[in-house]
Amino acid sequence: MPEARNSSHDARLIRHWSLAVLSTGSCSHFTGEKKTTGGHLRPKTLARVLCDAAAHSHRRIPEGKHKHQDSSMVAAAAAVAAALLHLLAFASLAHAADPYAFFDWDVSYITASPLGVPQQVISVNKKFPGPIVNITTNYNVVVNVLNSLDEPLLITWDGIQQRKNCWQDGVLGTNCPIPPGWNWTYNFQVKDQIGSFFYFPSLNMQRAAGGFGGITVNNRAVISVPFDTPDGDFTLFIGDWYKKNHMDLRKMLDDGKELGMPDGVLMNGKGPYRYNDSLVPDGIECETINVEPGKTYRFRVHNVGVSTSLNFRIQNHNLALVETEGSYTMKQNFTNLDIHVGQSYSFLITMDQNASSDYYIVASARFVNESLWKRVTGVAILHYSNSKGKASGPLPDPPNDVYDKTFSMNQARSIRMNVSTGAARPNPQGSFHYGSINVNQVYKLRNEPPVTINGKKRTTLNGISYSPPDTPMRLADLYHKEGVYTLDFPTMPSDGPPVVGSSIINSTYKNFMEIVFQNNDTTVQTYHIDGYAFWVVG
Repeated sequence: MPEARNSSHDARLIRHWSLAVLSTGSCSHFTGEKKTTGGHLRPKTLARVLCDAAAHSHRRIPEGKHKHQDSSMVAAAAAVAAALLHLLAFASLAHAADPYAFFDWDVSYITASPLGVPQQVISVNKKFPGPIVNITTNYNVVVNVLNSLDEPLLITWDGIQQRKNCWQDGVLGTNCPIPPGWNWTYNFQVKDQIGSFFYFPSLNMQRAAGGFGGITVNNRAVISVPFDTPDGDFTLFIGDWYKKNHMDLRKMLDDGKELGMPDGVLMNGKGPYRYNDSLVPDGIECETINVEPGKTYRFRVHNVGVSTSLNFRIQNHNLALVETEGSYTMKQNFTNLDIHVGQSYSFLITMDQNASSDYYIVASARFVNESLWKRVTGVAILHYSNSKGKASGPLPDPPNDVYDKTFSMNQARSIRMNVSTGAARPNPQGSFHYGSINVNQVYKLRNEPPVTINGKKRTTLNGISYSPPDTPMRLADLYHKEGVYTLDFPTMPSDGPPVVGSSIINSTYKNFMEIVFQNNDTTVQTYHIDGYAFWVVG
């Protein structure tokens, strides 16, 4: 659990030392703390300031020194310490409900062999996947990110709403990238949120090389949870994986080529268990989850891949769905569930089998020719403490509907939000009359298969392929710079020639907007409405 403090003065110290993008021009005018030989700069915490002041006020006066000079210094130091103690006491009373959680991250390359071939992956504090951000509703989160890569970096916090705080979201358009060798301190609050999310690098196909990790937002003690406390909590990252590094993959896309079939599916950064000698080479490390018979565990499963929808299942075990991306659901049992790219689900799984052997945990590709994609399957092991042997035999069957998407659609339609519990506040705050919401704007967004624009293949929404401006939009607003972006994004699809532009949707704070997504491509598309809560109505 991260260190939590209630000091607003300490938070001001952090903010004072945080990097700031205060240029009036392009992102190249990045100001902040440069990494030094001894590491990146860090502010003194309030506790350290107090200790320094106290140590000075109680130091022994050496022989031969002028005692009246040291006495004045002692008095000054004591006065500073007393003032800071007064501020600390006041801050603790004023902000006791909103603790701070501090994290220091160094994002760098390491060498790993998830599919048996050494390759460069992106780690956080030398971990792949990165550490779990384990926090509680309303925590203020401060993450100091040092970019030790050889290219710019942004970290985005998938599902965190960033209320009136979009410049902390870590995507082009609202943030300047962190240059190599520099750091940036993200500062945001998980206000009124609970649930399972993940973070990842948002630039230059870096997500295909790692850099991702989990975000667990726990309920406060005063909020009820719609199920008994599980006996344990596991986070499982599943996703497609390529042996090529992300720079090669990026170049392929820039050259108008398809990425093709992935080389495999990883689970928690590890390759598949050798369930089939002809499909899985020897020497690959797989993920093993150790459990006790009769106990119930919560599994938080995230699809952190690039483009492949995956079907998740555990041999001979039911998956009781209880939460998805910050909302509790009506409890529902599945034998398997499709998890599309970017989605997160929480399951309660009871260890109710006889443990005659270990059990397979499987994530296999969906909507593909299974005979060609057999090797694109992730396999981990569920190991009971009283297991009588290793897992063997065929994997549990996937849904038998290769080219029929109705099974997956019906699964998604069956999921219902639990509106009787899970609120982030202990007392009722009222509710919207959903049938009479005044919808102020309606947009129909249509995506098309990639087309060639100015010699490069690009995807479009309503005929526009977005190009992030050199100056972030919020920075342009702050300095009243014109011509950085336009507010003419079309409300309906355009049949004209596709264009590249920095066109954005213009709306008003607290408006209600209806968005209709139309997928004209031949592959599954996953949309992330960055920073917003929404209701699926049709």
